[in-house]
Amino acid sequence: MRAGMSKHTLDGPEFRRLLGSVRVLAEVTVTAHLLARAALLVAPDAVVSHHSAARLYGAVVPDSPRVHLTIGRAQDRRRRQGLQWHVDAAATSCLYRGIRVTTAAQTFLDLAHDLTLVDLVVLGDSLVHRGHASPNALVEAAESRGIPLARRAAALVRRGAESPMETKVRLLLVLAGFPEPRMQVAFVDRGGQTRYRLDLAYPELKVAIEYDGRHHAADPAQWGHDISRREWLDDQGWRLVVLRSPDVHATPWATVRRIAGILAAHGYDKPLPPVPPAAFAEHFPEQPWRSST
Repeated sequence: MRAGMSKHTLDGPEFRRLLGSVRVLAEVTVTAHLLARAALLVAPDAVVSHHSAARLYGAVVPDSPRVHLTIGRAQDRRRRQGLQWHVDAAATSCLYRGIRVTTAAQTFLDLAHDLTLVDLVVLGDSLVHRGHASPNALVEAAESRGIPLARRAAALVRRGAESPMETKVRLLLVLAGFPEPRMQVAFVDRGGQTRYRLDLAYPELKVAIEYDGRHHAADPAQWGHDISRREWLDDQGWRLVVLRSPDVHATPWATVRRIAGILAAHGYDKPLPPVPPAAFAEHFPEQPWRSST
């Protein structure tokens, strides 16, 4: 307005209101980084945190309708629609892409108060995958703050998970009582180049478990590669178990029983309990009424 623009123009279709009096041209794509910048214009003494910090890092976290900010003193909060305030004088922060944001470890600890165990491990795996933290750093942070869920989740975070569903399938197996599978098992040709790779596998049993999203069928090149890999694995005596979203989210225990039978056929001798363990049932409840298509 000091530059001569009228409030009528700013309230018109050419601009979009982000937070409070912060506006942006309507043609500009709203990203996590843009929302963080807008929030810090409203509250320059705050740091971006929680879900918003995770999004800024490119990590995987459930959606949140508000921009989350952390401040050291409760009296410094400023009411604005679209902002979610948190107070923590001990929160650690850093400068990332020009934005003051809680550190990756702090973000992980903060979200331990909001997320389930599975979602928190997904977050941790994605932070590690993007190079913002290491599994050991998350374990140390969780131990130092004494947050039970953070400690449990950090102990399950691994390096090598490349997608949220990869993490969920791994947790499905671990919480069911199976040994933890190896991740990103590579088969190298004579020239030292990786020929094929398996997301999750039990090499000693020659059993691999993978999640297959719709993009595999939609991409002809990927589909052809998957067929060639399956035929090669068959020739080597491997069994590839392919899971889809309903196998994990709708009928997880039925999926576990299916995998148990395959593992047993390949020499695994530990019987499956007749009912799901408590930890499994809590985080992977059976939902047989959901569609399996």
